[in-house]
Amino acid sequence: MLRQRVITAVLLLAVLLPALFHHRIEAFAALTLLMLAAAGWEWARLNGQGQPVALSTGVGLGALLGLAWWLGALEQSWRILWLLAGAAWVLLAVVALGRGVGGWARWPVALRLPAGLVLLACAWLAMVQARQIGLGFLLSVFLLVWTADIAAYFGGKRFGRRKLAPSVSPGKSWEGVVSGLLGVVLLALAWVALDRAGWALEGSLYSRLWDRGPWLAALALLFLTAMSVVGDLIESLVKRSAGVKDSSQLLPGHGGVLDRVDALLPVLPLAMMLATL
Repeated sequence: MLRQRVITAVLLLAVLLPALFHHRIEAFAALTLLMLAAAGWEWARLNGQGQPVALSTGVGLGALLGLAWWLGALEQSWRILWLLAGAAWVLLAVVALGRGVGGWARWPVALRLPAGLVLLACAWLAMVQARQIGLGFLLSVFLLVWTADIAAYFGGKRFGRRKLAPSVSPGKSWEGVVSGLLGVVLLALAWVALDRAGWALEGSLYSRLWDRGPWLAALALLFLTAMSVVGDLIESLVKRSAGVKDSSQLLPGHGGVLDRVDALLPVLPLAMMLATL
């Protein structure tokens, strides 16, 4: 299992890193569009759709995103969209997680299926526009989510006592969440210090927030870290409702695309919202 995870991770990085670091965004936009189309296929399957409908959903999502790209969507300002997407994620955090696994199945598919696809589309648009802002900005958003996840895992393993959402994700604890937040704060402080010294990639999310005031930066980091946890919990809730462990087996050893990007989905538009206010 570990060997398979490592092989898949190496292959993914071999494809993703050249596209991410290229000075033009076309390769990165195209690669991530394919990933989000695959996530659309997974989302349809998690919401009870058969293979033909799920495949059509994923292809349709990819085609619509491609059309939006061709029509110039990446060159437009989407401040209102980021606000709406952020509000939708907060609403999901309150309502969906409050109702639990059983409550999710009672929502009509005609509502939850397209709503999820819209949030996936927002995440792709936010991710590509974040790359347009700069490599430092996008990497700082990625590292916020990854640091929160890694620190929460080890903090939860070491100190975890109080379960965060036992019916949705039994492994998560409040101590893990606090550990994740501390990890993000340390990352942000280190990045801002290196940025000021001219040693880090410029234009990070952390420096942008810090320039607006340390207290605002602290509140924003708290909010983004919490929403990364929400993204993870929402996907866990949907998978439990569907009775599956992984969103798919597209990434051997890692599950599906949604399993890898769930925490990023709310954070990307929210980071763009904070950066463009």
